[in-house]
Amino acid sequence: QVQLVQSGGGLMQAGGSLRVSCGAPGSISTYDTMGWYRQAPGKQREPVAVIGSDGRTNLADSVKGRFTISIDDNGNTVLHLQMNNLKPEDTAVYYCNANVVRGNTREDYWGQGTQVTVSS
Repeated sequence: QVQLVQSGGGLMQAGGSLRVSCGAPGSISTYDTMGWYRQAPGKQREPVAVIGSDGRTNLADSVKGRFTISIDDNGNTVLHLQMNNLKPEDTAVYYCNANVVRGNTREDYWGQGTQVTVSS
């Protein structure tokens, strides 16, 4: 079982910056991808930013140029999401995700969720 532990987030005015982080056991090579998803009230969970074990990243169009996903890997992995120029529409619960593909089976692991609230 993989336990992901999130930290960071909080309340910020529009135009400000916040960072959320997620600790995961093992090196990034343990996982196929890691990433951040968010869920706003009344909406489905959506992908925000994903990073592969090869370092390639993919960001949602709505956050490109404002958010950055990165990793610290010292044998255990810490996944970061730096959020700059925040907008009220970024308000959501942010979830860390890590997944492992074993044959035809994909195992997804999720953090506990972190509230990010952006005031106008």
